[in-house]
Order: sequence, then C-alpha cells, then structure tokens
Amino acid sequence: METSQNQGDQQHQSTFSQQQQQQQYQQPNYYQYIPTDNLSTFATLHLVKGILTILFSLFFLLYMFLGTALTFGSMNNEPDMPFHPGNIFIIIGAVGFVITVSIGILTLLAGKYIKERRNYNFIFAISIINCITGILGVLLGVFTILDLNKPHVKAQFEPGYDPQNPLGQHS
Repeated sequence: METSQNQGDQQHQSTFSQQQQQQQYQQPNYYQYIPTDNLSTFATLHLVKGILTILFSLFFLLYMFLGTALTFGSMNNEPDMPFHPGNIFIIIGAVGFVITVSIGILTLLAGKYIKERRNYNFIFAISIINCITGILGVLLGVFTILDLNKPHVKAQFEPGYDPQNPLGQHS
C-alpha cells in the first residue's frame, strides 16, 4: 500500500513538474499597458525654444541699429561711395530678424499643435528646421523626431483617435 502511495506521489510530482515546465516555456502573459510618450514635455520645450528664438531676434535689431548709426552718423559722407558700409549691417540685420522671428513663431505653433495632437507633418517639418538652429534646436528636433516616429504617437494624430481608449479596444 505504501508503495502504491509513493508511486501516486511520484506521479503527482512528475505531473506537477511537467506543468511547471510547460508554464515556464510558454509565451509569457503580456499585460496591456499604455505606451508612454514625451509629447507634453516636447510641447513645453517647443514653447520655450520659440520664446528664446524670438528673444534672440533682438540681436538682429541691435545689428540694424548699428547699421543705421553707421549710415546716418557723423562719418565722412563721401558722395563718391557707391554703397555705404552701414547698409550691409542694415540688410543683414533685417534678413536675420525676419528669419529668426519666423522660426520662433513656427516653433511656438509646433508646440501648440503638439499639445492639440494635430498637424503631424507640420510638427515633423519644424523639428527638422529646428535641427539647424543651434545645439538646443538639434536636441529638441532630434528627440521630437524620434518620439514622433513611434507608432502609438502617430496614432494620436489620427482623426479618429480616442484619448479615453488609447488602445482602440471596444468594450
């Protein structure tokens, strides 16, 4: 009787160990999770970068003022000069001012659109443009592009996206 009980225990143990091995080698149960993104952080950083870019445009206003001072200041105004050197400062300052203000406004708009989760292509293009505007622009542009390329982030910009049901499951 004792041997049959031992055999039953051994059989139960071997069946139990087989079940454990099967569970061990089965596909793990993945929990459904909501993938994270950094879009709210990037929206804030785009706003900060836009403001800093617009503030940087004040440098070009100073450059234009310097050109104006050189042009109309008390220098030897020789009528024989075909082009006054102060005009170069004015032209460079005006072009630089227009470009930096434009980039600043476009960056502010990109930050607004990131918050609203719309205009994916516009945000992507501004991120590329930001890559040519210095180290802060490179960092912001590259990391925004990396985050925008994630599939769950792209899905947030689709017209039928429901933020209350991010995985698209029907109850």
